[in-house]
Amino acid sequence: MTTGSLLMLAAGLGVGMWVLHSIGQALTKLIEALAVIAAVFVTVWLLAKGLYRLVRLAIRWWRTTLTTTAVVIWCSWFGWPSLVITLAAVVVGLVGWRLAARDVFEPWVGLHLRSWWQRWTLYAPRASRWFRACGLTVPDPDTGITVQVNPFRKTAIRPKPQPRADQLPRIVGVRSGASWDEVRVRLVAGQTPEEYDQAARALAVARGVARCQVREIGPRLVSIDFQRRNLLAQPVDCPSLAVLPALADAADPAVVAGEGVDLRRVWSGRTEYGTDWHQSLAGGHTLYAGATGAGKGSFCWAPIVSIAPAIRDGLVRVSGIDPKGMELAYGRRIFHRYAVTSKDALALLDDLIEGMEQRKAEFAGRRRSIPASREHPWELLEFDEIGALLRYIGDRKTREQITDRVAVLTTQGRALGYTVRGYVQEPTKDTVPVRELFPRRACLRVAAKSHVAMVLGDHAYDRGAWANRIGETEAGVAYLFGEGIREPLRVRSAWVPDQTIKELENFVTTESAPAPAPALAGQVLTLPAPRPAGGLA
Repeated sequence: MTTGSLLMLAAGLGVGMWVLHSIGQALTKLIEALAVIAAVFVTVWLLAKGLYRLVRLAIRWWRTTLTTTAVVIWCSWFGWPSLVITLAAVVVGLVGWRLAARDVFEPWVGLHLRSWWQRWTLYAPRASRWFRACGLTVPDPDTGITVQVNPFRKTAIRPKPQPRADQLPRIVGVRSGASWDEVRVRLVAGQTPEEYDQAARALAVARGVARCQVREIGPRLVSIDFQRRNLLAQPVDCPSLAVLPALADAADPAVVAGEGVDLRRVWSGRTEYGTDWHQSLAGGHTLYAGATGAGKGSFCWAPIVSIAPAIRDGLVRVSGIDPKGMELAYGRRIFHRYAVTSKDALALLDDLIEGMEQRKAEFAGRRRSIPASREHPWELLEFDEIGALLRYIGDRKTREQITDRVAVLTTQGRALGYTVRGYVQEPTKDTVPVRELFPRRACLRVAAKSHVAMVLGDHAYDRGAWANRIGETEAGVAYLFGEGIREPLRVRSAWVPDQTIKELENFVTTESAPAPAPALAGQVLTLPAPRPAGGLA
């Protein structure tokens, strides 16, 4: 290669290096400009995103936002010592208010403070772990197994899916009452309220309580109710008939009018929420199922005591079928009709059906329902041990006839002023073939979980009706399910002592006096109003 060629090659390389250097400088400036733009854009994006989340959290937790703002303004204007002194004075005032007038303090302040405390110290930090442990999340689908291979070994890894915020149920409110906490939870996509029903027992164990019930409030909202305190642990006393003169402000019990008794709202005991339990004796039939000693007798006698003035005044006539000849016999004079044997029971049922047919002929085409009156009293049939006469006692023909009569009364008696209340120990279909004709059911303590479904329905146990877990010392406790009741309701019927039954006999056989002024109506066996359930936090 000549000297000229080398010079030309060197010159070409120099020009090429200069061009590359110029391009590099241009690219460097371009990259620096893009980096500055990207940094500014990312910074603005992060600031906007952070501001959006901050505003969203401030709106979502508006109580905390207002409280924090008020504290900051107070400290800026008056200083933190004045804030401490003011808070101490408020605490002392609230404590004094609670000690002096707890009944007034609880609905106005106590329930709201308890709800707030339970939410932020218990449910907010722990509920997410409970939901994960009980399988109440919607994780991503299985992504399979990832295999990592290197020269030394082969490793299989299954990634653990972590639920995101949109896959975990969110608590939207807590309402804490005297004995229950109602935790409102918003479901996530892919969940159903039935999943929470099935997890009720697991949620109760996670919370450390004996009872948990799930209620569906809306399409995507359920309330998980935790029972902190059992208000039905002690028996409920039935008011004595001696209180009737005091309630009516009279010296003679006879002035308490039977017209003041509302057969659609008869006081019978207490509910698990601490409120009075009223049941309807008109417009439907009820089947009570429970083992021996479960307290079926209290469900029979407590409502009868409450409607005693109506029985005395001839507005209600009570009939009793008592195959044992013991439970109802103790108050024999209360019953307009009474039967022990299967033949007597059949005659009693025939007499009721005959009266029902007469009402049909008299009121057909004129009325759709018949109100209780002295000319046409409401007929209440108390059928103790109904399974005995439908399955065990008597010949087969008589049992079939009794079954047919009960079916006629339960299917036609509602509008004609007839109510049947049956009591049974074994609630199987073979024992009570007309079981489905009782629209209202009550399940007391039973021996098997399957009996709960027989009485209250297939999914009653999943929805919180744990009747097989009622203790032997809790006589009179039952779960209700039926007309107007969406979730099983736990109640305890009032216990009626023998002395009260004898007082009831004397009361209903006393001749009634003229009806008092309307102001006295509805005062029969009135109990104090219950406390409110609680405030929302």
